[in-house]
Amino acid sequence: MMSGTSIDAVDTALVDLHRDEDDPGLLHADLLDVREHPWPTDLRGRLLGVLAPATSDVGTWTRLHAEVGDHFAHVAARALDAGGGADLVCCHGQTLFHGVDADGHAWGTLQIGDMSRVAAATGTSVLYDVRSADLARHGHGAPLAPVLDTLLGAGPGSAVLNLGGIANATVTTADGVLAGDLGPANALIDAAVHEATDGALSCDQDGRLARTGQVDRALLEILLADPFFSLPLPRSTGREHFDGDYVARRVREAALAGPGGVAVPDPAGMPTADLVATLTEFTATTVAQALAPHRVDRVIGSGGGMRNPVLVERLEALMAPARLEDSSALGVPPDAKEALLMALLGYLGVHGMPALPLAPDGRTVTGSDAAVVLGALTPPVLPAGLEPRPGSIRRMIVRSPPAPPEDR
Repeated sequence: MMSGTSIDAVDTALVDLHRDEDDPGLLHADLLDVREHPWPTDLRGRLLGVLAPATSDVGTWTRLHAEVGDHFAHVAARALDAGGGADLVCCHGQTLFHGVDADGHAWGTLQIGDMSRVAAATGTSVLYDVRSADLARHGHGAPLAPVLDTLLGAGPGSAVLNLGGIANATVTTADGVLAGDLGPANALIDAAVHEATDGALSCDQDGRLARTGQVDRALLEILLADPFFSLPLPRSTGREHFDGDYVARRVREAALAGPGGVAVPDPAGMPTADLVATLTEFTATTVAQALAPHRVDRVIGSGGGMRNPVLVERLEALMAPARLEDSSALGVPPDAKEALLMALLGYLGVHGMPALPLAPDGRTVTGSDAAVVLGALTPPVLPAGLEPRPGSIRRMIVRSPPAPPEDR
């Protein structure tokens, strides 16, 4: 199960993972059932309400930890009832905070959701807390997608791009694999639409606002000057940095730093369509600029941003001649990719296999000094048949569920 920084839905995938009988380094993944479970409106609103720059008390966070656990339990029980059960549930939890210093040092991360409630509701062991072990070895704990991306075999000269709340990418070169968070994908666009509509809308559906707006070049240049974008990979970020006050804060900082008499745009007085168009261009530009040094010729995208045709068009234009495809090119339906990643992490974790691939410098792609087994388990007893196994996984083949029969 996976819920990302957009907090729009919990994605579930029931996956049969098994090693090839003739080649133990090959893992087969049969997608048996894929679903999307929207968050209850009230709970989603309260989760968004405690994210930066908001402040809240420990009692509020504790209540949310319990309620999010109950919601994950409900979702897991429904998914397992529909799919016929599982040996293990892997759940990422809901990220509320990912702490990174200005120099790029990641010092902590917090995902809430009481996983004991998931275990109680399903009668199934739950693997969770999949970032902390990497952080303990001086890594970023993010992104985790390279675990899956490298096994799918995109090959040198490719980038596997996820456009969730935050954009991240796994880049495969002739020298090895690099990865990291690139910047905002949907986070700022969603925040601007939510603010402008008093919560009536949560995103720029089909890019309609961006399509009718004009990009404010002065504002775009201020946003692009953020020092975050000069940090090398690996790097990580989140809504703590690209929060609802980000645009106004960057403008205030530019006004203080700039010479007197220089006009600074006022995002508060800007038409919503123009602001959304500018933020869409900001996302496309930062992704293209981050990938440009690696000279990729193929970009394979997934995540909610791939549903925004204006963002996709701008990415295609700015990344040309690299071609943009979706993750079905690797055999994975875009809507299933993040939930499949969680299933893979669960499989690797209970079998005692380190997950993260190594970068060219010998560290992992997240910057940690060693590849470690990720995750914690509740209850702390391995389910029967899921004991640690020797050997590593080098490749994975995914088989999607058959298409449902057409209505007649």
